[in-house]
Amino acid sequence: MTVVRATRENVWRNWAGNVQAHPVRSMAPASTEELAAAVRQAAADGLTVKAAGTGHSFTPAAVTDGLLIRPERLTGIRKVDRAAGTVTVAAGTPLKDLNAALSGQGLSLANMGDIMEQTVSGATSTGTHGTGRDSASLSAQIVGLELVTADGSVLRCSAQENPDVFAAARLGLGALGVLTELTFAVEPEFLLTAREEPMPFDRVTEDFDALVTENEHFEFYWFPHTGNCNTKRNNRSQGPAAPNGTVSGWVDDELLSNGVFQVACAVGKALPATIPGIAKLSSRALSARTYTDIPYKVFTSPRRVRFVEMEYAVPREAAVAALRELRALVERSGFRISFPVEVRTAPADDIPLSTASGRDTAYIAMHMYRGTPYEAYFTAAERIMTAHGGRPHWGKLHTRDAAYLAAAYPRFGEFTALRDRLDPERVFANPYLRRVLGD
Repeated sequence: MTVVRATRENVWRNWAGNVQAHPVRSMAPASTEELAAAVRQAAADGLTVKAAGTGHSFTPAAVTDGLLIRPERLTGIRKVDRAAGTVTVAAGTPLKDLNAALSGQGLSLANMGDIMEQTVSGATSTGTHGTGRDSASLSAQIVGLELVTADGSVLRCSAQENPDVFAAARLGLGALGVLTELTFAVEPEFLLTAREEPMPFDRVTEDFDALVTENEHFEFYWFPHTGNCNTKRNNRSQGPAAPNGTVSGWVDDELLSNGVFQVACAVGKALPATIPGIAKLSSRALSARTYTDIPYKVFTSPRRVRFVEMEYAVPREAAVAALRELRALVERSGFRISFPVEVRTAPADDIPLSTASGRDTAYIAMHMYRGTPYEAYFTAAERIMTAHGGRPHWGKLHTRDAAYLAAAYPRFGEFTALRDRLDPERVFANPYLRRVLGD
């Protein structure tokens, strides 16, 4: 076990740079036993405990001034069960490593988000998701887990073993304990054909229901200050594989989506009046393309331009109305928004604190370039989303509290009662959890 005492230099920061923590000590366990012993010692010392992933959350969900558990040594695939169609992986394993290892064995997750830098436990604990008509978030693909609770006990959980803990801990915000391993449902690797195509805002919104129901995975980006969108439809394919060409893929994914976009954001930050014009040019830069490849090479893409983000989950039937209201807000305001708005969907699931719990869902994500003022835009957007019964993404910026969230989640009380049982002394508490879950 590696233990580091806090110094001025030993500061944990998230990816976006808007959150930092100053733990009394941090450690990187290499086993469940080491982690459980560390939790017991921290509790005895009167310290709170939080586990950090790679910091891709924009909220202070992982912040602690006590013991910070780092993920880098709790990694790797522990078991592949082809007969059961499952893989068990250590909680600190980055999604990119899991995806590559699964592909090496001819296996894949059914669905995933669009970045894969996060750890498996960090991604699932905050509700990371992709887009899908039938297949849901990463948390909904969990079929088993191992959890270290506040007294250092180790619980193994599934639908058959500790089912109440399993139901909630698939998306637990770190409030119930520290995850040490996760078991995911997997399937034989398949091919996806991606069709990316520019489309006018009015057509996307008018045809939204048809686009969602006719495609296994549909998403789109709307460019504020324009009437332009870029759509992406992913559907399973019999092949053959036809990956992006080396040059064309680099132009779209690196040069335009990262390199040129970085410059455009920097110019917009320095000269906000240029943003509408830049947005019009950016929305026309990406051309239509079609390619076929293995899942993680289609679902995911590099994201090197740093930003802050707010995302709300609204009932799917409210998505178009909410998005049109957001567009009207941008048009009548003085906001200058250089980042596109991302729209995705997910089917209803049965996880108490999942943003898709009990309802078919659409996600509307607002982004702002790091270092630019975002508060006024996000505040105004949040009013629109909450008016439609929106649920904020747990790892993205929002101002909701336990009173709001208790009304938004029918099973909220089920989760907090379990928290009271597993962590009565609030070993895993921090200011963020006190705000969103109460104390």
